[in-house]
Amino acid sequence: MTVMAPKTVSGMLTFDTVAALYKTADSWFAGEGEMVIDLAQVSRADSAGLALMVEWLRRARAVGRRLRFANIPAQMQTLIRVNGLQDALLDGNSQIGR
Repeated sequence: MTVMAPKTVSGMLTFDTVAALYKTADSWFAGEGEMVIDLAQVSRADSAGLALMVEWLRRARAVGRRLRFANIPAQMQTLIRVNGLQDALLDGNSQIGR
């Protein structure tokens, strides 16, 4: 399986920033192979950031690609667990709708 170079997200992943990041990420879904989105440089996230992660999973699935999130900050992991999305976002396979 081909793994593309990780896409890095940095700064805040919040209601104020996700719309621009959503548009920026359009090109990430072209091609084949596993996608990795590295979140190590995310300084803060809210529910909008979590919704964007779920949308990225949906888009990857729609084009037949596997998506994995790497280096998810502790604060985001807490949001993921509180919202019951740990199976989809923290299992290392990152799939929605299995």
